[in-house]
Amino acid sequence: MTLRPMNIDPGKCFIAGAWVDPVGGDVLPLLNPSDGSTLCEIARGTAQDIDAAVAAADRALGGDWGRLTAAERGRLLAKIGHAVLDHVETLAELEAMDVGKPLTQARADVVALARYLEFYGGAADKIHGETIPYLDGYTVYTLRARHGVTGHIIPWNYPMQIIGRSVGAALAMGNACVLKPAEEACLTALAFAQIAHAAGLPEGALNVVPGLGAEAGAALAAHQGVHHISFTGSVGVGKLIQQTAGNNVVPVTLELGGKSPQVVFDDADITGARPFLVNAGIQNAGQTCSASSRILVQRGVYDQVVTAMAAAYDELRAGPALSDLDLGPLVSPRQREIVEGFIAKGRDLSCVARGQIVAEAPAGGAYVAPHLFADVPAEHTLAQDEIFGPVQVVIPFDDEAEAVAIANGTDFGLVASCWTENGARQMRMAKALRAGQVFINNYGAGGGVELPFGGTGLSGHGREKGFEALYGFSTLKTVAARHG
Repeated sequence: MTLRPMNIDPGKCFIAGAWVDPVGGDVLPLLNPSDGSTLCEIARGTAQDIDAAVAAADRALGGDWGRLTAAERGRLLAKIGHAVLDHVETLAELEAMDVGKPLTQARADVVALARYLEFYGGAADKIHGETIPYLDGYTVYTLRARHGVTGHIIPWNYPMQIIGRSVGAALAMGNACVLKPAEEACLTALAFAQIAHAAGLPEGALNVVPGLGAEAGAALAAHQGVHHISFTGSVGVGKLIQQTAGNNVVPVTLELGGKSPQVVFDDADITGARPFLVNAGIQNAGQTCSASSRILVQRGVYDQVVTAMAAAYDELRAGPALSDLDLGPLVSPRQREIVEGFIAKGRDLSCVARGQIVAEAPAGGAYVAPHLFADVPAEHTLAQDEIFGPVQVVIPFDDEAEAVAIANGTDFGLVASCWTENGARQMRMAKALRAGQVFINNYGAGGGVELPFGGTGLSGHGREKGFEALYGFSTLKTVAARHG
């Protein structure tokens, strides 16, 4: 199947600037989560295809791509960003059909991808070294050098955004990339490769090999020609990738998800907080690593917050992605089964509100109505485990110390938020909350391309977004010149 107007061929890999058949000739069905139909067939890449992609990337480093200056790389990334915006509607529709997210959210992801490219394009020539005072007769300085070939294994929930924050940063630093998109959602990754190449990205600078994680993904993580791995996904797979890459002593950036809390104190602006409390949990049907699935509320405003959130939940509607409702389907029937299993574990809890699946939603779609549970014990599985679906729990607390203990009482540490008008408490909570990002009286900061992102504990390590990503996609070199 050829998808126009960008002429992408999902049954092929994109290697060295061209569409090539997978060596094994095998394909995989790509399902439409809105109705269960088959969108198309995608290439089932294998280790041989990864070999070809890594070789193409290595040639690019010694060719036209490797010879570009930082300023030239920056201008090219900005140009690719503009080209992405020329295809907003096509990319948004592909992402919506592929992932299942509402069109409005998919459109925002296209804009975010372009913004990443704009940001990293502007930053490409602004990563400077420093001079170091040393012995008399020496001049010592540092500089940032590219890793070389970088591997990018991305998930199905936000393909375009994660391409922007990982591939965009890697290219800005002069690396050549091999991208393995998730087998559940890879169309926009292939489309982006075609757009970037058409905009002038030299062949081999970005190569895309679709396929199964256990085949193409594992081969990429283990490849001796790859010098850095970036992975976003589950904890279990992240551990395997780190172990595999460790055999080659290759650095790994891991972003593995979370169980992120929002902490609401009794002096908070409840009206202003409500949209953040709800939207941060149900956006993309809750399939977000930084989803706020735990709402911790001080008892003085507990009933007020639960009532406000329940009213919002009663209005939520889930339906086909192209219907552009509050929620789309989950990405697959398997993911729906996982989330329904968690909801079943909450039968002993108080489900105070649930949204609706619209009547016109096809029976074959992977739909789950959003659920809000109240009075949930902090140790309950719904309050401890990442659900990756539209399920939120509300947990009461008495004082600041208890709030910190509950908020930090999971194995994750990705994002946290604190709602209070008390300035001193804001500072204390910012320091006390164990998370890679802490927001005060907001959540998510509107996308935050500029804001370093990453976690602690089972949420992973390393940082994406902002300038920190550029440091991660390069290595520091010290030069000591003795001149007498």
